[in-house]
Amino acid sequence: MIDLQELRAELERQEDAWLSAYATRSRQASRRQYEERIDYGHRQNFAVDTDRILHSRAYTRYIDKTQVFYLIDHEQISHRVLHVQLLSKIARTIGKFLRLNEDLLEAIALGHDIGHPPFGHDGEAILSQLCQAHGIGSFVHSVQGVRFLDQVEKGGRGLNLTLQVLDGILCHDGETHVERLAPDREKTFAHLQREIELKLADPKVNLKPMTLEGCVVRLADTISYIGRDLEDAILLNLVQRQQLPPLVQARLGQTNGTIVYTLVADLISNSFNKNYVCYSPEVGEALRQLKEFNYQRIYNNPRIKAETGKIEELSKALFERFLQDLEQEYQESPIWADFLAPMAPGYLKASSPAEIVRDYLASMTDAYFLRQCQELFFPQPLPARFA
Repeated sequence: MIDLQELRAELERQEDAWLSAYATRSRQASRRQYEERIDYGHRQNFAVDTDRILHSRAYTRYIDKTQVFYLIDHEQISHRVLHVQLLSKIARTIGKFLRLNEDLLEAIALGHDIGHPPFGHDGEAILSQLCQAHGIGSFVHSVQGVRFLDQVEKGGRGLNLTLQVLDGILCHDGETHVERLAPDREKTFAHLQREIELKLADPKVNLKPMTLEGCVVRLADTISYIGRDLEDAILLNLVQRQQLPPLVQARLGQTNGTIVYTLVADLISNSFNKNYVCYSPEVGEALRQLKEFNYQRIYNNPRIKAETGKIEELSKALFERFLQDLEQEYQESPIWADFLAPMAPGYLKASSPAEIVRDYLASMTDAYFLRQCQELFFPQPLPARFA
């Protein structure tokens, strides 16, 4: 019989022989709980994290969470589940050529948007206002992602993921334009907590990942959505290809496929055998212009925000309703039946009522959010006959 642990040891020897000097080795993984009695068999540390994320409840909810366009009934419009899959593939492609740890890249990529609430960044802004109004600080989806995976999953016990994966999720920040990024390597779990506090105090603070793999995911995050969002907007007749800035058309192209290929090739060419990742100046400038175009013509387009006010009012109503249900210990409330029922006592003790409501609302898919509003705030049909 083959010894699976010996096979895993051979994989780690191959890492030493193949991976870049700047890559993260699987044996460097750090967990808050060491779990020395657990036998991972053939799986290396970051592969274990990937499996835990894939099998989490939070990952399952990606299937019906908005990427950009919400409340639009169109089967070809991207949802968040597609975005994280595209990011995983793009990051691993870059990592293969830069000789980085592909398991670590995959784990960060698949987990990076776990903390997103329903209705995309508009939903995040609305929930952040509610959290601030109830005295629990800002809502930041990267921080919430770490919280879900580290403190909410498995009934409030968390998944005991590695520091390197949690750090990559916290620091992904794909909305900020970055053309060159180097890791801030010397971090501990204490650093992770301090950076969470910094991010909550100032959501715009720039955090650097501790691994080169985390840096790749952060830049690849933009690659995975920038052209895809453009294609979705063209499909919805919001923009046309010929409206793209001249430098974007000349240097990156007009289609998602060309844009992705150009950005990936440029990033690999300029980052090979270096302790940082970067674009060439011309491609970096073209990407900046494309991102600016998308913000002006797509993300901030009033035509896609017609229902945002209604979402805001419904979010406020749900927050107040569930907060009241907690304070009155109304056990038949959905927040008890659908969210708190499997939770260990430690989660309840460590979380204030407002924090529990925040976690519950952030966990919702778009469809679940709308269903709760329908059931709680709108008249329901009564049975035809009463017993």
